[in-house]
Amino acid sequence: MDWGTELWDQYDILDKHTQSGLDLVDKYMKFVKERTDIEQNYAKQLRNLTKKYSPKRGSKEEQECRFSNHQAFLDILNEMNDYAGQRELIAENMMINICVELNKYLQELKQERKMHLSEAKKSQQSLEAMYKQLDNSKKRFEREWREAEKAAQYADKTDQDLNATKADVEKAKQQAHLRTHIAEDCKNDYAAQLQKYNKEQSQFYFTDMPQIFNKLQDMDERRIKKMAQGYILFADTERHVMPIIGKCLEGMTRAGTNVNARNDSVVLIEQHKSGFERPGDLDFEDYSQGINRASSDSSLGTPKGPLELLGKNKNKTFRLFNKKSKPVDTEGFTHLPPEQRRKRLQQKIDDMSKELQKEMDQSEALGKMKDVYEKNPQMGDPASLAPQIGQTAQNMDRLRGELNKYESWLAEAGGRGDSIRYSTHSINNNGAHNTNSHDGSCTLFSPGALSDETDPSQAIYTEFDDEFEEEELATPIGQCTALYNFPGSSEGTISMQEGEVLAVVEEDKGDGWTRVRRNNGDEGYIPTSYATIMVNK
Repeated sequence: MDWGTELWDQYDILDKHTQSGLDLVDKYMKFVKERTDIEQNYAKQLRNLTKKYSPKRGSKEEQECRFSNHQAFLDILNEMNDYAGQRELIAENMMINICVELNKYLQELKQERKMHLSEAKKSQQSLEAMYKQLDNSKKRFEREWREAEKAAQYADKTDQDLNATKADVEKAKQQAHLRTHIAEDCKNDYAAQLQKYNKEQSQFYFTDMPQIFNKLQDMDERRIKKMAQGYILFADTERHVMPIIGKCLEGMTRAGTNVNARNDSVVLIEQHKSGFERPGDLDFEDYSQGINRASSDSSLGTPKGPLELLGKNKNKTFRLFNKKSKPVDTEGFTHLPPEQRRKRLQQKIDDMSKELQKEMDQSEALGKMKDVYEKNPQMGDPASLAPQIGQTAQNMDRLRGELNKYESWLAEAGGRGDSIRYSTHSINNNGAHNTNSHDGSCTLFSPGALSDETDPSQAIYTEFDDEFEEEELATPIGQCTALYNFPGSSEGTISMQEGEVLAVVEEDKGDGWTRVRRNNGDEGYIPTSYATIMVNK
């Protein structure tokens, strides 16, 4: 059995090598799992970091994003958030394509190894059982042959004994013959078992075990190839997101190059420009005239010197350097400097004009709906619209009065006169438009020339630019190339595909959006950070 011992030693070596290969698969899988955990934690920390330093909605930091250096920092935070998303994608792909697949493959390999080990043990047990049968047959043949020799010797001895009867001699010969026959049967059985065992042994050493070795070798080679694929996939997973990561880094670089110190200074000056007139020169006061005054006049008081006069107006002249008191938000913005007050008043007027236009549109729609109800009563009751029509009329009257008030304040503050009045119309109970308002009607405003009968106290104002009597398309000021896909699902936005070239109509005004136009005339806003923008100088 030296050959068998050597064979099983070789099998043990191969089996241990296979087991070490399975252990390597398990180690690599754990390594990738820890790597995915690191990537996920890294991405989570990056997202928390960007969230921590991103300006909150309506905060002072968000208002300061109109400055290029603040906007650049916000762009870097946005790019960092996208970068974190790519790290999460790396972790997800590694987990799905490597960890999950290797874990499934590892279980298959373990099951296959277990099956091959079972086949080897089964073949070994079959050979050992066959050898036991051979050994038993051999021992039986040996025992029966010795018994046959003893019986033959006893028969010869009995035949030579003069005192033995003929019957004793005959009996001894029959016994010897029987034992010899049994020994011959055992010999034949032993020969058959030996032949059968030799055949089984040849099958075991030359067929069964080599096949098992080949299967283990094939399994190990497949494991090695799978490991090689896992190593390559580990690098490819990160290589696939490198272009997008590169775009994120390019976006950060572009954010730095877009910083314009001079423009930030201009924006700051324009934002906080007060409009106060600079103080004029102080008048010369001739104190020498006091020498010729009467003594009675001199008793009225000592003339004041230049320093005292300067001190009198000190607070007014050098107000810029004094500590400002907390501003009080009044309705007319009188607490603000002249320039800032004009801007706030104009902004208020623009907002109210937009709100008024909405009320006008709603009033017109209600009037048309009322006409439809009167012509087709089955569609609805016209009287049911009366509360809404009345409420709309009240809202328009309120807005009209507030617009008058703010327009007068703007005129006092020296604001530009670039608004015209809306003429007033009314809708009677029949839905017809009349220029005179009467009871039971809803007042409607529409753009147009002022009527001679218009009451100045009832007219409203809205901002209107005389240069744009007809709607015209704005001239493009540059062009942009899309860096990413943008769905444009929100109102006022426009969709774009990566690499698409669009015309720039309006630059980013600090809110992170740029207005663009397609060749077919479609216009809308896109995120500034989603495109490379080239503005014509």
